[in-house]
Amino acid sequence: MNYTKQPLDYSQIIQQLKSRGLLFHDEVAAENELKIVSYFRIANYLRTFEKPNSNHVFLPNSYFEDALRIYYFDKELRALIFTAIQSVEIALRSKVIHHVSMKHGAFWFTDDSLCINRGAFQDNLTQIKKEIKRSKEDFIQDHFAKYDTPDVPPVWKTLEVTSFGVLSKLFYNLNDVKVKKKIAREFNLPQHICLESWIRSIVVLRNCLAHHARVWNRRFSQMPSMSYNLRGNWINTAHVRTAKLYALLSCLAYLQDNIHPNNDFKVRFKKLLAQYPNINTHAMGFPANWQNEPLWK
Repeated sequence: MNYTKQPLDYSQIIQQLKSRGLLFHDEVAAENELKIVSYFRIANYLRTFEKPNSNHVFLPNSYFEDALRIYYFDKELRALIFTAIQSVEIALRSKVIHHVSMKHGAFWFTDDSLCINRGAFQDNLTQIKKEIKRSKEDFIQDHFAKYDTPDVPPVWKTLEVTSFGVLSKLFYNLNDVKVKKKIAREFNLPQHICLESWIRSIVVLRNCLAHHARVWNRRFSQMPSMSYNLRGNWINTAHVRTAKLYALLSCLAYLQDNIHPNNDFKVRFKKLLAQYPNINTHAMGFPANWQNEPLWK
């Protein structure tokens, strides 16, 4: 089918939304918001107010400003989550650099005898070399000004300029299970398979944040494994919807408690919810009485 829709001016967008049943407290303010946040981005948040199986017709008493509040909640939530993920990424990077290099040397990531999958190994190494070439970090530039071989810096320099995605893939593809278990135990997790599952899910979440995508009620394609018995304060996972944000936030909170025991991640999240009391936490996957779970107390 040929796409024939034409662009609409801000006032035309508002009139179209009104024709579908959406209400406005202040149309002038709404138009100003559309000038700084595109309509199609806000439309993601308007969908929760639409009648099911309708052609974008809104439920009674649905206001543009209600969707806008959810957008700003989601924006603040993404900033909070990004800070937590940053801690996890840096901690994983540090532990992988230290433990694997102490056993396998400075250039273990170039040794295909240490990989599970040769194809993944080659893809990772190719991507690593691209990221090194793009890097403008002084320590990378200084390294190549002094050394000719090998064609990559040692792991403690190289992994500081590679992406979280590449770092995670290197960890998955490492065939030294003993080292991986040691790293997992430093996160207070029982085994490396659990850590790998959590990291895969967190990388997908981080990719959403990098593109400023909606996360609050998103259904994630990559889900963390929640069935392990953990030694630290944890949650009842019997009825947790692992594709929803609550599962990922719980994993992040658990990791934060072990990386930075005095962190304020959970306190800040609860304060954010208090600032937006009308947020539907069930849509985020939160069960009833979640604040009484040992992890979240």
